[in-house]
Amino acid sequence: MPVPPGSQLSNWQVSHPGGSRIIPTIIRRRSRAALLAAVISLPLAAQAAPTDDRIARIADEGYAHSKVMMTAHELMDGIGGRLTNSPGLHRAQDWAEAKFRNWGLSNIHREEFLFGPGWEIRSSYARMIEPRPIEMTAIPVAWTPATEGAIRAPIVVAPMSKPEHFAEWRGKLSGKIVLVDLPGTGDEPNRAPFRRLDSNAIAERDTYEQPDYDPDAGEERMERNADREELLRLSAADGALAIARKSYRDGKLLHGSGYTHWPDKAAPLPIVEIAAEDYRRLTRLAKTGPAPVIEINNDVRFVNDDVMAENLFAEIPGSDPDAGYVMAGAHFDSWIAGDGAVDNGAGSVAVMEAARILKSLGIRPKRTIRFALWSGEEQGLHGSLAYVRRHLADKPALDDPQADHDTWTTRWPLTKKPGYDDLKAYFNIDNGSGKLRGIHAEGNLGAIPILKDWTAPFASMGIERVVAGDTSGTDHVYMQAVGIPAYQFVQDPLDYGSRLHHTSIDTLDHMKADDMRQMSVVLAGMLWQAANDERELPKPPFPTEPSPRDPFAYDDPDEG
Repeated sequence: MPVPPGSQLSNWQVSHPGGSRIIPTIIRRRSRAALLAAVISLPLAAQAAPTDDRIARIADEGYAHSKVMMTAHELMDGIGGRLTNSPGLHRAQDWAEAKFRNWGLSNIHREEFLFGPGWEIRSSYARMIEPRPIEMTAIPVAWTPATEGAIRAPIVVAPMSKPEHFAEWRGKLSGKIVLVDLPGTGDEPNRAPFRRLDSNAIAERDTYEQPDYDPDAGEERMERNADREELLRLSAADGALAIARKSYRDGKLLHGSGYTHWPDKAAPLPIVEIAAEDYRRLTRLAKTGPAPVIEINNDVRFVNDDVMAENLFAEIPGSDPDAGYVMAGAHFDSWIAGDGAVDNGAGSVAVMEAARILKSLGIRPKRTIRFALWSGEEQGLHGSLAYVRRHLADKPALDDPQADHDTWTTRWPLTKKPGYDDLKAYFNIDNGSGKLRGIHAEGNLGAIPILKDWTAPFASMGIERVVAGDTSGTDHVYMQAVGIPAYQFVQDPLDYGSRLHHTSIDTLDHMKADDMRQMSVVLAGMLWQAANDERELPKPPFPTEPSPRDPFAYDDPDEG
């Protein structure tokens, strides 16, 4: 993820003991007439969604008859990584569509959006040749060109992050493999790499965050993109053979994330990411001299036959065509170094399992329940933004597709689409495979009482509370940005942020089966209640251009 865009995480939570609704024991002794009067007199927030046996049936199917880990095995072990618009993601989408059809879901379809070519790694290696042979841990960076065979050359350590840095290195890069990052000194962990949340950590999220609007954020993002592109162009023009960057995590972890996916925006040079430990060895040797000679071979290919990526949808139709729909989603795409298990195969198979559970019970909701498997999340929430722009609300478009995407949040005015009012609630999962512990109200304070009602049945499964705070970096963000009630769950982090997010060890080994079953049951139960409750979650005011958070701020020439 950037997240997201990858970066990143949440769930609905209820405070306890006490929960959100308590009917005193003494009520049970009252006459039926008195009991009816007491129930009628309860405040609206206490009159929750259906109190029939559906939640118990959902729990039984999701725990005693779970298919979530077998589904996860088929996706992660059988198909693997799913870079946006790559052959791997296309295989996964075909597989998921077949699953939805076999389970009997309806209106299974895909929707396209402009993204850019696909890309995949066939094979690669990197090794140090001099002063001694060492096999290095490395990976090609996504959407960068192949080396067209092995490249063997001395390195030059030329730290550059802005075009103005290039002047120092002009004329010194020809015939070299250029290391562009400073080596640093290591990032030894200072906290436990595997964590579960305690009640205090969850409660810390129950804080309303004031809006923080920067009208220049979109332009600054475009400037950073332009700086990176210009540095690559200048390096190529100076005769550099390839670029090498340092992995941003220690422990021989790799990522390979790259963002030059837009049509006609391909990087002009091969780029390789080298494990931090190997990278630092190279820089130490270069500092004391002579410069090491390394060899890299990036056998990669672009898939240029289609620049349109796709989102995948399926539904359980509602009984009331005028009642609108509720939706759950997760991003189906991943990065390239691992199998995309916790980011975000976990959320994806939980959404699929929730669909299977609800459909298998043969129960029909009042509102349609829609399931979304997004694409393009890791490069900037492309898929979910495309859905928002097509179905919910949009802003004036720009001719340059990259600028159109990167500045969307800071362009105004926002205009509703005809389907805006049909979407009643959206639930997103994208924070690994940890147990759901609550849900972020995302600053929508009016929604908290209803969310407490919907999460109350799952207190014994670990759901603790609804928190007011918001989250960012994943596919509910643009729905929130247009005023849709869209939420991310609070989750136990486990080792998601410490070593799995976007890395080469993001495999099924690190998915916790008990947590995955709980996640699927809670999501299915939340969807069922949202689809049948007579109440609707209140929408925030329809957005207009906000005031800047700091109206007196000056631009910092050293930033950006």
